[in-house]
Parts: sequence; C-alpha cells; structure tokens
Amino acid sequence: MAERETLASRLGFILLSAGCAIGLGNVWRFPYITGQYGGAVFVLIYLVFLIIIGLPVMVMEFSIGRASGKNIAGALKKLEPAGTKWHWYGPVAIAGNYLLMMFYTTITGWLLYYFIKTAAGSVSSLDSTSSEIFFSSLQASPLTQIIFMAASVTIGFIICLGGLQKGVEKASKIMMILLLAIMLVLVVNSLLIPGGGEGLRFYLVPDMQRASEAGLTEIIFAAMSQAFFTLSIGMGGMAIFGSYTSKKQSLTGEAIRVIALDTSVALMAGFIIFPACFAYGVNPGSGPGLLFVTLPNIFAKMSLGRLWGSLFFLFMGFAAMTTLIAVFENIIAYWMDEHGWSRKKAVWINMVLIIILSIPCILGYNILSSFHPLGEGTQILDLEDFLISSTIMPLGSLLFVIFSSHKCGWGWNSFIREADEGKGVRFPSWLRVYIRWILPALIIAIFLKGYWDIFSKL
Repeated sequence: MAERETLASRLGFILLSAGCAIGLGNVWRFPYITGQYGGAVFVLIYLVFLIIIGLPVMVMEFSIGRASGKNIAGALKKLEPAGTKWHWYGPVAIAGNYLLMMFYTTITGWLLYYFIKTAAGSVSSLDSTSSEIFFSSLQASPLTQIIFMAASVTIGFIICLGGLQKGVEKASKIMMILLLAIMLVLVVNSLLIPGGGEGLRFYLVPDMQRASEAGLTEIIFAAMSQAFFTLSIGMGGMAIFGSYTSKKQSLTGEAIRVIALDTSVALMAGFIIFPACFAYGVNPGSGPGLLFVTLPNIFAKMSLGRLWGSLFFLFMGFAAMTTLIAVFENIIAYWMDEHGWSRKKAVWINMVLIIILSIPCILGYNILSSFHPLGEGTQILDLEDFLISSTIMPLGSLLFVIFSSHKCGWGWNSFIREADEGKGVRFPSWLRVYIRWILPALIIAIFLKGYWDIFSKL
C-alpha cells in the first residue's frame, strides 16, 4: 500500500479544518437564527457554548485522528480496548457524511445558480414578490437543480482527485483566503449603507426585553445547538484532518484557531446582513428564505447591487464548497484506508454515487413535493438535515466524549497525552469531571430537545 499522505503545512491544516466547519451554518443559518432570537443576547450565549461544548469535542476528535493516523472508522478500531465495539460507529459516521452531502450539494448548486444569474443581471430588478417566484421556479425545475448540483459535486471531486496537498489543501487555502477577502469588502460596504446603524445596534447591543420576548430558554437551546452544529463535529471530519497533521503543535491551540476562524466568518456574515436588512426594512429573522428570497431583493435596491450580490453569492459558494471538499476527502480517505482503493477509484465512484443520492432532495421540491416526512410543509431536505443535525452529530460527539474520557474507551490519560503533545496551549486537565459527566449531559439535552421540537409538532 502507498505511504499515507500528510498535509504540507500547519496553515493548510487550520484552513482545511476551518473550511470543513465554515459553511452554510455560519453564513446562512447563523444570521437568521440570530434574527429570530433577538440579536446580541443570542450571540453572547452562542459564544459561551462554542467554548464549553464545541472546543472540547473538537480537541477530542482531532486527538483521535492524530493518535491513530487513520479515518474515523480505522481510528476507533485502533484505539479501542480489546474486545470492545466502539469501531461500530465508524461506518455510521461515514454514512453521516453521505447523508450530509445528499442535501448540502443541492444548496451549493442553488448558490452556484444564484451567482451566475446575479452576475448576469437576472436578479437585479427583482422585488419581494418576483424574488420569491424566481426561487420557486428554480425549485420547481428538477433538471436545472440537478445540473447545478452535479456541477458542484464534480468541481469538488476533481479538486480531491489532485491529491491531499496539491488538490484539497491548495484549493482550500485559495478558497478560504478569497472567502475572507470578499467578506471584508462586503462588511465595509454594508457598514457604509445609510440607515444601517439600527441593524448594528440590534446585532451588537444586548436587549434583555427583546430576549425575554423570544424566550430565554429557547435562546439558550438555540445557541447551544448552533454552537454545536456549526463546527461539523461528530462525524469524523475533524478526525481525518487530525490524522493528516504533525505532532509539533498541541491540539487545543489548533482547535482554538479553527474555532476563532469559524466564528469570525459567522460574525462577519452578521455585519454584512443586519445593516442591510434594517436599512431596507427587511425582517432579519425571516428564516431560511433570508438567503435566496430576501437578500436578492435587498441587492436589487442597493447601489451597485449587481456587483455586491455577485460577490455575496461567490463568497457563499466558497463557504459551501470548502465544506464539500472536506467531506469528500473524509469519504475518499475511508475507502482508501479501509478498503485499499486508489484515490482515483474512490473519487470517480463516489462522484457518481453522491450525484445519484442527491436527487431525492431535489425531487422533494417538485415531483415528490406531496411527501412531508416531518409534518406539513416539510421536505426531504428537512428530514435529511434532521437526521444529521439532531441525530448523528450529537450522538457521534457524545461517543467521542465518552470514548476519550472513560476507561471503557480510549481513556482520559491517553486523550490528554495526545492533545498536549507539541508546543502550545494545554488542555485544562482540571476539567475532567466536567468532560466526563456534565458535557455528555449537555449533548444529551441538545439531542432530546431536537427530537422534542420535531415530534411535538406532528
């Protein structure tokens, strides 16, 4: 078997891990969830939960990957005590990566379509009604969606075909740097919009009255869930990048850098969206339609709106594409490591497979639109998202926490030794009781709340 590839640089590891985490959860879900739950109070609570939930789970996943030098399936098999069955989760985690791609590729296709149409000027004259019709007509056309979804999948896999260093790492570096540069330009433009000051106050100044109206308990759970899901933890994505990195740096410090980059992108998305929403009298809590219905309407009213709209959907496309590439690499690594496939074979077979698996999500908006899997008004995408966000991610993260902190798994001492190897920030060992007992309870609460929210409405 050929020698296993590694990343060329520490920067590549940080940007690739951040690219996996940075995606639609940051730049789509974060702004409208912040809008729905009252602005600044939600943001502050979200930041707290990033530190107390997201950070330790990410360090554990990195550690499992680096200690084993393998993908999540091989990692659990290598590190588990003899006779235990932790490795049974490996194929489940990989299945989760496929499930995530079954709807994420569709949304990436929508972004590609909107970028092209905005750059061509087709979106620049839309009002609120015609903006809704424009998006609905896209969803009503399975062929158009399949073409743009397949284009997104093909671009992602072709990049992976170039190998870890020359394909995945190089492309992620370029996309992440361009993403950050475009976001900075859009932030400056948004801050200069006349009338945008009210949006900044909504976003940055805590208002307890507004928070109490949204419901403090609801805000806490929403912030906990968002902090948890924005980092793409629980499915082995961080483990695979941990397996590609060196032991020169401690993993707590690396996780802090990845989370800081991920959070910066989410916060910048708010700086782009909230001033514009308030300046043009648009509800910032208008839900998932904020991206594809509300914002095109705002760009249509804005001076040089065609330019700003094109840049916006380009940066959104980069955010989505970095996640696609990272997840594709996780899938490819599984087939290479566990089944001895060549990279070329893993790329071509999975490219075709994911295009086919993504079609049901698209058909859910047209041919299969009468199928409402989670109650009236829900689509196949909602079911796929629920299975990932409310089932596989929390349960996978729970497994990683127990595996890394209890004797029945890899164990606390082994985890701390791996996490702290190299220069940099040490993992706080005094958090052992919190990690072993309180963190699992928080993750279980997120899991149960996700199911309660869905099934209490059925």
